[in-house]
Amino acid sequence: MKIVSQIAPPPTKAPRAVPPSPAWRLLKTGVALAATLAIAACALGPDFKRPEVQVPQSFKEGADWNRAQANPQASLSSDWWRMYNDDKLTALIEQSQKANFSIAAAEAAYRASLAIVQANRAQLFPIVTADLSGTRSGTPAGGTSRSATGSIAPGVNNDFIASATASWELDLWGAIRRQVESARGTAEATDAQLAGQRLSIAATIAIDYLQLRQADIDIQLLTQQKDIDSRILYMTQEAYREGQASNDQVLAAQDNLEVVIADLQTTQIAREQDEHAIAVLVGVPPGDFSIAPDPNYAFVQPEIPLGVPSQLLERRYDVVAAERTAASSNALIGVAEAAFFPTVTLSATGGFQHNTFANLFSLPNRFWTLGPDIAQTIFDGGERTAAVHQARATYDQNVALYRNTVLTAFQSVEDSLSSVNHLRQQSQSFADILKRNQQLFASSNAQFDAGAASQQDVLNQQLTLLLAEQNLSDTQALLAQSSVALVRNLGGGWDYKDMQAAGNGASTKATAASTPNPASDQQQASNPPPPH
Repeated sequence: MKIVSQIAPPPTKAPRAVPPSPAWRLLKTGVALAATLAIAACALGPDFKRPEVQVPQSFKEGADWNRAQANPQASLSSDWWRMYNDDKLTALIEQSQKANFSIAAAEAAYRASLAIVQANRAQLFPIVTADLSGTRSGTPAGGTSRSATGSIAPGVNNDFIASATASWELDLWGAIRRQVESARGTAEATDAQLAGQRLSIAATIAIDYLQLRQADIDIQLLTQQKDIDSRILYMTQEAYREGQASNDQVLAAQDNLEVVIADLQTTQIAREQDEHAIAVLVGVPPGDFSIAPDPNYAFVQPEIPLGVPSQLLERRYDVVAAERTAASSNALIGVAEAAFFPTVTLSATGGFQHNTFANLFSLPNRFWTLGPDIAQTIFDGGERTAAVHQARATYDQNVALYRNTVLTAFQSVEDSLSSVNHLRQQSQSFADILKRNQQLFASSNAQFDAGAASQQDVLNQQLTLLLAEQNLSDTQALLAQSSVALVRNLGGGWDYKDMQAAGNGASTKATAASTPNPASDQQQASNPPPPH
């Protein structure tokens, strides 16, 4: 009987896990601690709140305005110039928005402010640098030198180093986040100033254009007056030769003609200068620009939605810019206060060093350093305290400027409303005067045909009629210009909320790739005031 024994092979042992090195454990601990401190960090300084201002319930000079509007709840359009139903005016304003150099400069200033915001945000992240170097050195015989890998033998030696360094200043006290908040406030103020520049250029073109059209009408009327005064002077001179008029009457007729000629020259100067000003505003040399005269131009008086005074806090670019400037200076208080606390910086360096490049990247040739750096100013002679006082004083100054800007905004609207209200009444009076003079001129012609009036009487009455037409057209032109000023003082259809929506979209694209925690950074790094 044969006995066969089966011996089972010994069980296979699982490989032992290699414990992490002390350096790796220290790195993980440091990163976790840094992340915890960064998340839990506070932001020193006061959070911004819009300064309180006294806002009236309604405009005093607009008491009859809202009652006369068909839709008191209507809002002003951002392309308000289309209300004047003038294709030439629309084309000029739209061209200026693209070609005006003041707008281009303001737009560049806004882009620069956005770059400053992005540069400040970059301070929230670690800085990583890399370095690769090689040296060749000689050591005298009988001597040695030391390197990171040990002693170097006498003679000519090579040394290659490849290293990387990372450093991260923890924003424990919110200094960097307050700087971001301040820069963002400045950028928003610059954006509001850009909108104000666009509105200012558009309104200036509209007013200059209406003045030019007013000059077209006046030039035609003054030319007609000059022709009539020339005929009256000729008739007076003929009557003087026949002994039917005195020399004083001739002199008076000459003065009347010269006054009209002088007024005509003044009006032509004004038209030419308005044309030159419009050329510059649309980015064209005045010598290459001209606008054809239109002596039959009809001025349009659009219905302008007035709204309530509180809306000016969001629709006036200068008010919004002043508020954002105050918010920017408020954030700098936190930056100044954070200087009283220590700065904590984590840094790490690692790399390889060897005397031959072929063997540089091998494990035995590695080196590394890791550790925090804590710095605190002990004595500065009161410099930090003075910086806090300066920041608070600057904030108080900007708050005062903001409140004054709000009051000035209310004043400008009241002034425009007063001007429009009285010019409307004045225009109605001149229209009534024109009607009566038309009747008188018709009556004078009838009397001349019947032989009851002289030709000179008819010409004098025609002069009075032309003067009435000029007074009416000038008043209508001033009324149209005052309506443009009212649109400008109401904000020109611009709204801070629209700016925020557009700005957030642009800033999101610009900074999404560099945001470590979008939700936390949106809330903590910027700390913007709530929307109005």
